[in-house]
Amino acid sequence: MSQQRISLSISTLLLAAACVLAAVLLWQLRGLIVVLMVSVVLAASLAPMVGVVSRWGIPRLLAVILVYLLLVVAIVGVGAIFGPTIFDQIEGLIRTLPGYLDKLSAIAQDISQRVGVFDSPEETAVLDSLSQLFDTQAIGGWIVSSSQQLIVRSYGLTRGIIGDIVGGAFGILLSVIISGYILADSPNLSLGITSIFPSPWDDRLLGQIPVVGQRMGGYIQGRVLVSAILGLVISVSLGILGLGEFALGLGAIAGITNLIPFFGPVLGSIPALIVAVAQGGWTFLWVLLLFVIIQNLETYVLDPLLVGSSVRVQPLYQLLAVLGGTQVLGILGALIVPPWVAGASALLETLYLQPKAEQKERARQSAALATATVESDPPLPV
Repeated sequence: MSQQRISLSISTLLLAAACVLAAVLLWQLRGLIVVLMVSVVLAASLAPMVGVVSRWGIPRLLAVILVYLLLVVAIVGVGAIFGPTIFDQIEGLIRTLPGYLDKLSAIAQDISQRVGVFDSPEETAVLDSLSQLFDTQAIGGWIVSSSQQLIVRSYGLTRGIIGDIVGGAFGILLSVIISGYILADSPNLSLGITSIFPSPWDDRLLGQIPVVGQRMGGYIQGRVLVSAILGLVISVSLGILGLGEFALGLGAIAGITNLIPFFGPVLGSIPALIVAVAQGGWTFLWVLLLFVIIQNLETYVLDPLLVGSSVRVQPLYQLLAVLGGTQVLGILGALIVPPWVAGASALLETLYLQPKAEQKERARQSAALATATVESDPPLPV
């Protein structure tokens, strides 16, 4: 009996040591893990395009290269056409932001005096104290510095994790290369990964890889498409509403921030609303109405049609994925963690929830059949 206890104790210690070593190894490889996460998301997003090109009779490797070349040409072309104007408008917006905030403060004081909120000297003194406390120049500087710190912090978190192995730019390049390799050899990779699992789980997991890839890729495809549509609509609408000086830059800001679910649309509307308030008149109300319409259009039409139909994840879980990803990886985490949650939900749904529901349904039908059989049998003679 004592020998058995010693054996169990040694096996437990070995298992604990193996877990510790595995945790240390994963921590040391955390940069590579993040690169792989980004690569898988990129591969899942581009897989439909590669599939379309492959159906033209082009070898899969050449199809992958062609898709990447087309994307590079498209990005460079759009950047060359709209990039200089967008950057000039954003730079001008940053320069004029303190002036807009001064106008906003003056408008607020004018409104308060018109409605008689600060009539007495004491109330006027309170207003002056508030004006000194909330210095518009300081607020403008804080907004700009906070935005810069958010970007730097996100880059720092990402590079702090990726940079242990590779630099930031090389990490992105490495992610693209690995995603291309995944796309070019995805059938063999899928078979090799699932073959390490015992039967019948290997066949089950192999059958779920297309579903997981579709969920993950569908999320990114939907978000990019929704952001592009909203950025274009906002740019055109702001130009019509009289903000043509910064319409393209504000639309680009709104479109890029819209890639981040839940919080992105709100963040993207703030610069446009500040500019609209400074313009005076009815401009602010029209711009506010525009963003309310855009938000409802995204929430009730575009997201369910282009994102929700492919992700099938509860909004609460999506929110938690965004918050958790932002906490760990900054802006990059807010973009790549939700697709992984969508893929994990596909596995949970198809490998556990659906079989469980089918088992319950079979048990219910068996119980109903047994009850009907008993009721249909004639009573035994006495």
